[in-house]
Amino acid sequence: MKPPAPTSAQPTPASLLLAPSRKTTMRWLIPFLLVFLFMATLIWLPRQAQQMEASERLEQLIADSLWVEQAIRFQLSRDDESMRIIGREIINSHLRQDHFRSRLNALLRNNREFYRVTWFGADGKPIASTDDFPITRDDLSEPSRMTGERSRQLRRPLYSPPAVPPGIAEPSLMDYHVPLFRDNHYIGSLVASYAVARILNEMVPWWFAQDNEISLTDTDDNVVARRTSGGPGLNVYTHRRELELPGLTLVLHTNSTKSAPKLLPNLLVGSVMVLSLGLLWSLWALWRDINRRTKAEGALLNEASFRAAMENSLVTGMRARDLEGRITYVNPAFCKMVGIPAEELVGKIPPMPYWAPEAMDEYQERFSNVLAGRATPQYETIFQRIDGERFPVLIFESPLVDQHGKQTGWMGSILDISERKRAEDLNRTQEEKLQAGARLASMGEIASTLAHELNQPLAAISSFTTGALNMMQQGSADPRTLQPALEKIHAQAQRAGHVIRSVHQFVKKREPARQRLQVRQLIDNVAPLVELQAQQFFVVLQISVQANLPPVLGDQVLLEQVILNLTRNGIQAMAGVPSARRILRIVAELDRGPGTSESVLVSVIDQGHGIAEDVAARLFSPFFSTKAEGMGMGLNICRTTIEFHGGTLTYTDNPAGGTIFRFSLPAQGGTY
Repeated sequence: MKPPAPTSAQPTPASLLLAPSRKTTMRWLIPFLLVFLFMATLIWLPRQAQQMEASERLEQLIADSLWVEQAIRFQLSRDDESMRIIGREIINSHLRQDHFRSRLNALLRNNREFYRVTWFGADGKPIASTDDFPITRDDLSEPSRMTGERSRQLRRPLYSPPAVPPGIAEPSLMDYHVPLFRDNHYIGSLVASYAVARILNEMVPWWFAQDNEISLTDTDDNVVARRTSGGPGLNVYTHRRELELPGLTLVLHTNSTKSAPKLLPNLLVGSVMVLSLGLLWSLWALWRDINRRTKAEGALLNEASFRAAMENSLVTGMRARDLEGRITYVNPAFCKMVGIPAEELVGKIPPMPYWAPEAMDEYQERFSNVLAGRATPQYETIFQRIDGERFPVLIFESPLVDQHGKQTGWMGSILDISERKRAEDLNRTQEEKLQAGARLASMGEIASTLAHELNQPLAAISSFTTGALNMMQQGSADPRTLQPALEKIHAQAQRAGHVIRSVHQFVKKREPARQRLQVRQLIDNVAPLVELQAQQFFVVLQISVQANLPPVLGDQVLLEQVILNLTRNGIQAMAGVPSARRILRIVAELDRGPGTSESVLVSVIDQGHGIAEDVAARLFSPFFSTKAEGMGMGLNICRTTIEFHGGTLTYTDNPAGGTIFRFSLPAQGGTY
């Protein structure tokens, strides 16, 4: 069977090959054309840019030169007007010889291009000058003298050609002659001498001189003055401009210090390499940034998950607010604390549902401070739960700052301190019990001495009463005879009552009450009890209180207990020393601290056995005592009591042997 003959509808192998070949040719031809066009553009553009830059530089130089010429011409016109005004003043006799120099000083200070100004008379002799030593006409250059004669003949001001007069250090001077005529009579002339170099230095702006060499020449191209602040010109961009002046023509030459634009070598190869390297670097930078972004997003996601887990596990409430006081975030601990879900709190503005009505004024004041940017860093207040239960909280506030360092709100940490408050109340109750127990223990230690002290007044009362009864039985009870006995009975009863009241006030349980107290009165109140203990150990008590001490703020019974505990320790510490050394001193004095702070310092000084080093480390520790029967709470309670009153309790060795215990209390100002 023969294969079917090809028809016109089916493509031949040649046609099949021809179509891809054309496509491949066009596919390569277009890039080659684009590359050729790119290369032609790269070659043409730099040359065109070079020509344009050269034209722009020349046009800019011409424009700047015209501006400089106009600036010089304008300044010389102003100077010409100034000289004409001075000439008119001389002609009208308004300017005298003795006022000439002072009149011209201001002009020369403001116009530094002037070298000097001289007023010549009709005879050619100088009348006045700005120089200390006026010149004569003979001191002028020859061209200047000729210009002066010409100016006189033409009766109008003229400039002389620049020249160097004899005896002058300046390179070249240009004189401006102003003839003076009064009623058609020549009375002299005014000659203003310019230093040509100063014209360029003062009238050409610095920015133009930095990029160009400027020179002034005469019409024969003889250089009169040159300024090369930016260096010598390169003769690439130059311009010549004539400066027409009355009687004189100068030429202003400008020669730029800039070189011709350079065409970069191998521009095409360099451009292609730079573009290729730039493309590769861009791809690498893009790949690096994508990897970094991916890693950063992963790290951010992990950190967000970690932070969310950490915040969810916290027992501390977290609350974020913006600068308007609106809640922007709360954590689960805060929602659990107040019993309100987060969706009901976020976006809420004051008043808040967890605010207690009785503390609304405090909340409003703190909220006003937040709006003013003065949030309190730490404070205590009360919140209420959804069921109305109140609970104390401790709040820490700190500013929220974004990545630009701008504050966007406030972050608060809220602690429920109900348990801490209950623990503080329990601790306060236990401490009060310990203080009461310590007072009872103190009374137990002095019970025998107290009984002895009470026996004396009771025995005296009994004796006087028996004597009075005997006198009454014998019928000789004269009231005048009984009165002394009754008075002694009354005095002894008062003495016993005072001792009993002191003991009762000391041991009774009551709430601490602060009031203004005088330290002398505190010491006097416990003195009887201290003396009872001192007599038992044959200790001499000495009390020294500075006059006019300021009062202190404190609880009378607690402070008296401190004094009694310290004196009892001092008395017992001297039990084993010789009798001559058994002296206990109580000293109260004013202590001036740093600045203006003042405190009252009370010292209890004994001459006992002192405190050993191993004991000193644990002296104020609870339940530590060197006495077999001691509870070890005396000094600890004393220190707690003094710190409760805002003071300090310390001890030092007594140089004379023994120990000195000192406690200070803040002074309240004023004296009793």
